[in-house]
Amino acid sequence: QVQLVESGGGLAQAGDSLRLSCAASGRTWSIYTVGWFRQVPGKEREFVAAISGSGDSTYYADSVKGRFTISRDNAKNTVFLQMNSLNPEDTAVYYCAAANNYVLYTISWRYSYWGQGTQVTVSY
Repeated sequence: QVQLVESGGGLAQAGDSLRLSCAASGRTWSIYTVGWFRQVPGKEREFVAAISGSGDSTYYADSVKGRFTISRDNAKNTVFLQMNSLNPEDTAVYYCAAANNYVLYTISWRYSYWGQGTQVTVSY
């Protein structure tokens, strides 16, 4: 079992930066692929980024490539999402998710464990 808790969301203005954290429980955390997704009301959950268990491999949605960076510190059981050059289209609830696999999934149902989400709101 893995439990995930996101933090770091909040209000930002266009062009600002925020860093989200995803803290996990579980002794085997380092083998889990972790993904970040986001969702706005009335829309499907959207893939943002994923990172392998070792941190050596990452993958990003085109909409955030070059602006967001996913990283992890396995010693601290934490995955981060550094979000730069935010724009109002980034406004959403952001979720982290974990999958006990080596594949960098972009599909939400491939992930078995989810956090409760953290709200990010970006204004002009």
